[in-house]
Amino acid sequence: MKRIMIAAGIAMVVIGCAKHEQTTAAKSAKSFTVAVIPQGSTHEFWKSIHAGAMKTAQDEGKAGVNVTIIWKGPMREDDREQQVQVVEGFVTQHVDGIVLAPFDKNALVRPVEEAKRAGIPTVVVDSGLESTDPISFVASNNYHGGELAADEMGRLLGGKGKVLALRYQEGVFSTEQREKGFIERIKAAYPNIQLISSNQFAGATRDTAKTAAENLLNRFGNDLDGLFTPNESSTAGALLALEDAGKAGKIRFIGFDTSEVFVKAMRDGKLQGIVVQNPFRMGELGVKTVVDHLLGNAVEKRVDTGVTLITPTNLDAQESQTLLHPPLETYLK
Repeated sequence: MKRIMIAAGIAMVVIGCAKHEQTTAAKSAKSFTVAVIPQGSTHEFWKSIHAGAMKTAQDEGKAGVNVTIIWKGPMREDDREQQVQVVEGFVTQHVDGIVLAPFDKNALVRPVEEAKRAGIPTVVVDSGLESTDPISFVASNNYHGGELAADEMGRLLGGKGKVLALRYQEGVFSTEQREKGFIERIKAAYPNIQLISSNQFAGATRDTAKTAAENLLNRFGNDLDGLFTPNESSTAGALLALEDAGKAGKIRFIGFDTSEVFVKAMRDGKLQGIVVQNPFRMGELGVKTVVDHLLGNAVEKRVDTGVTLITPTNLDAQESQTLLHPPLETYLK
């Protein structure tokens, strides 16, 4: 009887090992094509998302899962129609999964629904979508990022003064949340700070942002103490406008996102802080989440990749430098 039990136990171990080997073999045989669709491709932010996506592809390859990344976005960052067409094209190609940074929280709903009906899972990164169809949302807490900017502005102004928020563009969920966080925090926590303008839009490019900022400076510049901009292009355009008007460093300026130009501006005293996300991590986790789902693993519905306020004071800290200089060259060759 004892020998029978031992033999049965050995058999179960053998069967378990065989099943494990089969699962491992199945995973190693997997090959997925994942489309990563940014809002644009020129800003450093999107390049960082691309690099993070490529890192996950390399990591999965080492684990025996072949992941091919197709990177494609619209030529212009404000071209919602072209982004819709890009998504639709990948649905027609029947890629295995999509990672999407939607420019418009409403316009991209229908193509994501079409992807779901075609059996193609979508992970949304950076900016939200008015839909429950995406399997996960991987992004910063953008509202909190706006609050961080408001608190730093309040500190810089000693709790009193006149500020304005130059918005980005209507329909973009991420920047709308940043603007909302900034405006609501200023109104709630700093009663002696007057928000003199918060209804003007920078538009999608540095040039349109510069023009919008110039108009605001012409109107309010003599009375203005502080300025907030919610993304890379609006920050870059506003910085140029401040420099041309001779007001850079005289008006307290908090921006959003990263670039070497912003780092130099902080060192030169022209920019007092930037709220920084982790787009490299967004790209990395966006693709990782799609692959995990395709392998049958459970995934989180919401993944927070964090926001950090970088100022001249903590600019050279290791954490800040890591966020400011993601390893683009390592993964974008």
